[in-house]
Amino acid sequence: MPPPEGFAYRVRKDGSVAITHLGAEAALLRGAAAANFLAKAEGSNAQALMARATGNYRRGNGRVAGRHPRNG
Repeated sequence: MPPPEGFAYRVRKDGSVAITHLGAEAALLRGAAAANFLAKAEGSNAQALMARATGNYRRGNGRVAGRHPRNG
């Protein structure tokens, strides 16, 4: 079962980091990107870091899109 926040990560044997969202793989970080992610994930909000790494984060246009005639 995925965590309630939706994101989880797993470090693979080769040093890469697999990020999953709701149980499905969303991103695979390798090399320097994986090392940077792991260094930052230790001391901060890992959920926000994983959202940024996968591109799955709020972009701030939800209210604007709701007022568009096509969506109204």
